[in-house]
Amino acid sequence: MIKSQERPSRERAFQLDTADPLGSFRDRFVFADESIYLDGNSLGRLPRATVLRLERVVGSEWGAGLIGSWRDGWMDLPGGVGDSVGSVALGAAPGQVLVGDSTTVCLYKLAVAALDARPGRTEILTDVDNFPTDRYVLEGLARARGLELRWLGGDPAAGPTPDEVAPLISERTALVSFSHVSYRSAHIAQMAEINALAHEVGALTLWDLSHSGGSVPVALDADGADLAVGCTYKYLCGGPGAPAYMYVRRELQDRLRQPIWGWLGRRDPFEMEPGFVPAAGIRSWLSGTPPVLALATVDEGVRLVGEAGIGPIREKGIALTELAIALADERLADLGVRVASPRDRGRRGAHVALAHPDARRLCAELIERGVIVDFRAPDVIRLGLSPLTTRFVDVWDGVEVLGDCLTR
Repeated sequence: MIKSQERPSRERAFQLDTADPLGSFRDRFVFADESIYLDGNSLGRLPRATVLRLERVVGSEWGAGLIGSWRDGWMDLPGGVGDSVGSVALGAAPGQVLVGDSTTVCLYKLAVAALDARPGRTEILTDVDNFPTDRYVLEGLARARGLELRWLGGDPAAGPTPDEVAPLISERTALVSFSHVSYRSAHIAQMAEINALAHEVGALTLWDLSHSGGSVPVALDADGADLAVGCTYKYLCGGPGAPAYMYVRRELQDRLRQPIWGWLGRRDPFEMEPGFVPAAGIRSWLSGTPPVLALATVDEGVRLVGEAGIGPIREKGIALTELAIALADERLADLGVRVASPRDRGRRGAHVALAHPDARRLCAELIERGVIVDFRAPDVIRLGLSPLTTRFVDVWDGVEVLGDCLTR
């Protein structure tokens, strides 16, 4: 791991790659070009096993098995893959996670169920730097129900914190919803403490884990989370548009009712009876037909993350971000670049935000030069450092190109 007193160098980065216990996992992914890919927190690379799995699902299970493949395992994919995600990435015991719809749809389901379970309460709490889809869904629900949406402000690189949350919640609060890892700054929220504050006033909590799952340890059960949602196409390498997961704490499953009643969430769906009678447990949160091909890709990505282990993944994520920050301080600070992520490694996820007034143009130029990053308004160049596929040398070279863009 990079030490604070060490001066970063490309030779040191190469040494870290040579000693990296996760280095061999790069061979398990497709590398079809020579780009420096620092955007794994938007779309993870393609696992080689996924290609083979899709060939099998399409050629054998669909091509030969046809409709019989529903009986032979397809119908169980949402819960089976969900249990894998829960075990590998979320700290959730079996029977509490499903994979199926998009993040937005899953978030909507969970938020509606939470609000319905707290009748008479008039407020929802979120923060101004939450991911847009989260804010939009909550805004829409607040408008439709005549509720007040309370906004937590503050420094996006340092919040939301329990101290900021405490004065904004009361017996009027129905739902508290934040991202565990900020999509912009990578700040890690104090989940257990915020859950406890919400529960003290009788509110439910809903967490977005899209930038957490597969990159940092999550302990939904131990930290007392009520509900959670997250995408699978970032660190879990499920592929573009891969379905999201949703977590419903076991003791809440029979007390909450999701709003999109679909036939596969019904008890005995193939009886085709009138009226919706929910299935027992987490299965009642299903709506439509499971996306079999997409679930197969998620299964393979989660399998790789589980094989590597979230502990080693977290250690490398810290080391990669430490190197990126050290390089930014040494080589970019005098060029107008500011680190806009937490400097405390314990409060930072696996990406680094670098702020510069001309960030939009710089991102475009970096991409033209083969360094794939992304821009987050108003001024952030975001370096997504996916531990299973990003090398320390990639970080060094990417910052070098950014420095050259600035000096030119």
